[in-house]
Amino acid sequence: MLDTRTDRSASRDTVPAAGRPPGSPKPAGGRSERAPWRQRLSRLDTKASPYAYVSPFFIIFGVVGLFPLLYTAWVSLHEWHLIGGQGDFVGLKNFQDVLEQRFFWNAVRNTFSIFLLSTVPQVILALLIAVALDSGIRAKSFWRMSVLLPYVIAPVAVVLIFNDLFGDRYGLFNQLLGWVGIEPIQWHKDTLASHVAIATMVNFRWTGYNALILLAAMQTIPRDYYEAALIDGAGPIRTFFSITVPQLRATIIFVTITSTIGGLQIFDEPRMFDQYGQGGADRQWQTLTIYLYNLGWNQKNFGRASAVAWLLFLIIVVIAILNYFVIRRIASKEAR
Repeated sequence: MLDTRTDRSASRDTVPAAGRPPGSPKPAGGRSERAPWRQRLSRLDTKASPYAYVSPFFIIFGVVGLFPLLYTAWVSLHEWHLIGGQGDFVGLKNFQDVLEQRFFWNAVRNTFSIFLLSTVPQVILALLIAVALDSGIRAKSFWRMSVLLPYVIAPVAVVLIFNDLFGDRYGLFNQLLGWVGIEPIQWHKDTLASHVAIATMVNFRWTGYNALILLAAMQTIPRDYYEAALIDGAGPIRTFFSITVPQLRATIIFVTITSTIGGLQIFDEPRMFDQYGQGGADRQWQTLTIYLYNLGWNQKNFGRASAVAWLLFLIIVVIAILNYFVIRRIASKEAR
């Protein structure tokens, strides 16, 4: 007997599909042909999408960050004129000329002095303000918004107000000192006094901003630590130095380094501290940015000004590298 199942299967294999004669090719665009293209598009989307999402940052950084930096390096290697543009290639001569100028080293000394007078009190005050805002005070949102108001005020307005407060003859601070029998301070003549005055303006603007950063980090500290310390009988001061400060070490370093970088780039406050914008009659508070500005726009020496800009950039890079190694060392100790 013949196997009927074999006959049926054979007949099914030979019967052409409905609507298509035997031997005709499959229609184009079928699922079997579309599937490879869809898979390729899916793989391409998976690989390219992350780069597309982050590309706006790199494009903007390349246009407004990397290109000006490289172009400044190119200018620093040439004689560059305001009208004539690029001149002769001079190599590192602009850097050599700048490093031989005593006004450059005076500007470096003034810059580091001002940021030291501003960074240390600024971080301490910001930390104390953050602790107060993290405590159980009323209207927390109001006070947190209030400490940010000085940061919102325009630097020009801040300088104009503090310039009157630090007036040599009729300033409010000298009048207060006179009431207690202290001689008036020459804020615009004495080097240290001018640095203190400018650092006070910087602290007024940035202390609240840094306090909010420290407050955000402070709120990530587990409350169990404080409860355990309270059970052990630790007071507020002991808790602050034993729990809060150690847990905020990385954030404190971050705030310190960013304040240092901002101090190295300070321009508005010392520029407007007198009516001439030269950094004082004897350049007693002239910073690196004011020195750069004078080279570029007063002396029209863009080659040397670009050299100063790159030297300032290298100083900031060195501080950033020190920041990296310090944070890495702290992180390794905490991991142990």
